[in-house]
Amino acid sequence: MPVQKPVQKPTDGYHDHPVRSYVLTGGRAHPTRNTLRPETLLCAVDDGRELPLGAGRHERALLETCRGTLSLAELAAYLRLPASLVAVLVSDLIDAGYLAVRSGGAHDLPGIDLLEEVLDGLRNF
Repeated sequence: MPVQKPVQKPTDGYHDHPVRSYVLTGGRAHPTRNTLRPETLLCAVDDGRELPLGAGRHERALLETCRGTLSLAELAAYLRLPASLVAVLVSDLIDAGYLAVRSGGAHDLPGIDLLEEVLDGLRNF
């Protein structure tokens, strides 16, 4: 009789959620904002308002985690939720005024001189 190996649990850190994503988003698969990308920086708005009593635990965890500036991808990783689900929840919280999108200012962009040098270097390559 062959010996059966014990079933091992996955060690990659993946955990299935008992409630499916479409239930948590009210059946919506897309955020209300098309500009949300994994690298979008988000920050909780600290205006003293509390989330409504009907807000779910994921919305509360998202706001608590986002007290500093984090990207959408980082939020998804910290909460162990799919980025597509977090994008829908984040868009709802932005629409309600609980989250704000942070953008890098013009000072983060390279100057035209540097861009021309890079372009010249690529052409000469």
